[in-house]
This record gives sequence, structure tokens and C-alpha cells, in this order.
Amino acid sequence: MNLTRRLPRPLRLIVGAAVGAALAVLTTAACTGGTARGLTLAGSTSVQPFAERWAEAYRARHPGAPIQIQGGGSTAGVQAALSGAADIGMSSRALTDAEATRAVSIVVARDGLAIVVHPTNPIADLTLDDVRAVYTAETRTWDALGAPRAAITVITREEGSGTRAAFEELVMSGGRIAPRALVQDSTGAVRQMVAADPAAIGYVSLGLVDRTVKALSLAGVAPGEPAIDAGTYPLVRPFLFVVAGEPRSEARAFIDWIMGPEGRAATRRDGLIPPPS
Repeated sequence: MNLTRRLPRPLRLIVGAAVGAALAVLTTAACTGGTARGLTLAGSTSVQPFAERWAEAYRARHPGAPIQIQGGGSTAGVQAALSGAADIGMSSRALTDAEATRAVSIVVARDGLAIVVHPTNPIADLTLDDVRAVYTAETRTWDALGAPRAAITVITREEGSGTRAAFEELVMSGGRIAPRALVQDSTGAVRQMVAADPAAIGYVSLGLVDRTVKALSLAGVAPGEPAIDAGTYPLVRPFLFVVAGEPRSEARAFIDWIMGPEGRAATRRDGLIPPPS
């Protein structure tokens, strides 16, 4: 007997909706029961593409290990780790003193920061003083640096970006990036703008340099692993995973894989340098 038929129609609708919701929950539980809830990483847009490649390689060896990678910037990644919104935060800057009292950072790779221009730009080498002068707007045209005269299109990252923080620390020496600089919210967007503008200059992760842009030498030192290992290339930053407290077993396994032989090989293939052993 269908007892709901004896109820008034409004109550029948309420009961029916409740039963439907309960069945949906039970179905979901049946489908997902016994599986890991997966791993979530969030943060630096510079680390993000490399984390996606690490995750792809890791899943090939561990098919039952779902991993979600989200951007948002280094500061957002640290906060996500601290709040528990992500298992692992991704950062391309060091933790602040306040953050370091609540979280632990793990160097998973080292990255050279490349100063990039359009491939047609004849300039191949600048000094840090040259780059600083461009970004403070002391130098505004390319002819001051030895190229044909044109106004320099200055591209930078947004406030809160780990890449920008590294650039300001390593290049700007306390100087402020001029307001005339065009702000982009990801490393990929910076590279795209420089690739589209023969008068542009920007800074990106060395691992993301491709044929669409040209990486400049700095004071005669070309960016690359030999110079970074030798300590002669000046723009080097760590890529960090950030965890708050003891990481879950899934997070620990993923970190251990990245730090192990397979992960280190994948890191090098992607143009980054593994951390010191």
C-alpha cells in the first residue's frame, strides 16, 4: 500500500522530495564508499602547471589516486593549506614569519626567473640595474638599452603573486614597480603578452620559456641549470609545497614521489631543477 496517497498533496510533495534526496545520498555513498577522498593542491600559478604534470605522471603509476590542482596565487595557496581547504598549498615565495609559525614549507624544485622579450628584439643581455631601471620607469625606451627606439611595454604580475615577490626581492632592491606596468594574473598571461608585442619585456618561470619568447642573459650569464647549480645566475627561487601539521598519507606519498628518483626526473624534464638531495 502506498501510504503517501492518504496524505494531503503538499505533504506528499515534501515526503517525495525527502525520499529522493535520501536515495541520492545513498547512491553517492555506494558509488564512492571505500575510495580515498583524493588530494587537493592550490596556490601559485607558477607552480601549478608543473604540479599538474607531476600529478599526471603520478597517476600513471597510481591510477586510484585522484588529484585536483587549483591556482589562485601563492598567498591564497598558503591560506588554503592553513585553513584545510587544500591538503597542500603551492608557493613560489618563502613563507612569512607569521605563516612559518603555523605551516611547514618543502622545497620541491628550484626555478630560475627569466627576463623575457619578444624573439625579434635584438637585445640578448642586460644587467640587473638595466632591468630595475625599466621597471621603475627610469628607462622608458629601448634605444637607451641598445635596440631601435620604441616605448618599452612593461609587463608584471599582480600583488600577492609569488613570482612578483621573488622579482621584487631579487631585482628591485627596494624600488617600486612603476604604475605604468601592465599587470597580469598568471605566468602564462605574461608570456603571451610578451610573445605578442615586439616592444614588451616581462619575467616568467624559466621552465615556461618556449620559442614564443626570448630569455635574456644577465651580465653575461645565460639562465639554465649549469649556471643555477654553479650559483652564477642571480634570479633563482624555490618552488614550495606548504602543509599545516602532519600531512595525510596521500599527501605524504605524493611529496615523497616528487622528491624521489621518478619525480626528480620529471622535474628536470619540465625545465626545473630538483632540490638538493
